[in-house]
Amino acid sequence: MSQRKLRIGVAGLGRAFSLMLPTLVLDERIEIVAGADPRLEARAQFEKDFSGRAYDRVEYMCADPRVEVVYVSTPHQYHVENVAAAASAGRHILCEKPMALTVAECLTMIDAARNAGVWLVVGHSHSFDAPVRRAREIVESGAYGDVRMMSGMDYTDFLFRPRRAEELDTSKGGGVIYNQAPHQVDNVRFIGGGLVKSVRAVTGAWDASRRTEGAYTALLTFEHGAAASITYSGYAHFDSDEFVDWIAESGLPKNPEHYGVTRRALDGVAGDAEYALKSQVNYGGARYAGFGPAGAKPAANRAHQNFGLLVVSCDGADLRLTSKGVMIYDDRERRLEAVAVPPVPRREVIDELYAAVVDGLPPVHDGRWGLATMEVCFAILQSAREGREITLSHQVPTPHLAARAKALT
Repeated sequence: MSQRKLRIGVAGLGRAFSLMLPTLVLDERIEIVAGADPRLEARAQFEKDFSGRAYDRVEYMCADPRVEVVYVSTPHQYHVENVAAAASAGRHILCEKPMALTVAECLTMIDAARNAGVWLVVGHSHSFDAPVRRAREIVESGAYGDVRMMSGMDYTDFLFRPRRAEELDTSKGGGVIYNQAPHQVDNVRFIGGGLVKSVRAVTGAWDASRRTEGAYTALLTFEHGAAASITYSGYAHFDSDEFVDWIAESGLPKNPEHYGVTRRALDGVAGDAEYALKSQVNYGGARYAGFGPAGAKPAANRAHQNFGLLVVSCDGADLRLTSKGVMIYDDRERRLEAVAVPPVPRREVIDELYAAVVDGLPPVHDGRWGLATMEVCFAILQSAREGREITLSHQVPTPHLAARAKALT
């Protein structure tokens, strides 16, 4: 018997969609049936690739009777209205991170999904990655005692990739707090049990030509007494992939000899010219590399995706997440607990979405989880602005993974 497919309508045919496209194309449980984007070239590319209807407005696509699930990958400031439109049309929702720009917007999205009786999954974040899940399973097992401390660090070129003006405007969801912190926060919340008690943080906006946060360092304390320090810089100097076997965030090998190419590509480029440069390589643009359904296959040399260095300290061992699995450093030995690389990148996102829509299993990364993660991100901004520790009130625990696995058997 053939497996039931989820019929996906894509709201926003931009960068996030391009990154998720291999998953949507290669996963046999997904059928892409519709798309929506204001850009004519993106709609034309979509209709060429998928022979599906492409709309110029998200609400029109949500009304398409073929659409069962809406993947919201529009710019961040539109997530709340797009999720509301999908819920109003009775569609299940996969919403890209960051969930939204305020606590109130997150609550609006949660209420919209609940009132419509549809599932809301927030992702992709790297807490879907299999090594992160395995680290949580090890913690749940109690084999090495309680989590005491977590240390995460990621240094990238994020801020110097070609950007639209709004991506450099914090008020519109720009900068690394909205774009990158959800990954780190999700990872430490997922492994550490979910319940962050307070946040103390410092942010950096050090480049006058890109006036948004390009870096942060934060201390998170958890209800059970553990602490997590997370640091991120997107200023395109040191590259922390050096610490993870030169495996890029995508899971593909990176050539360290390509140092500096991101900044050099922006030399003499600003304003409309920078937007044009991004548009050229975006979905449907003149230099778009393409990833359509014809002949699509996963890269043979792909490892697990990652988000920099993450070490979890328990009573009896340290756990270090790698591109191959989890390194365990206990009292007697160091060893790798290998984790199989899924045949489709980001397949874990579809696993969770599919289990919710088809099997009725509540997702881990639901709206309440997304709100809890964004509350930490908002607190990073507030703490840095006000110079004080911020106490949180919307946190939720990590669901028990063993119980979830049993529910699916």
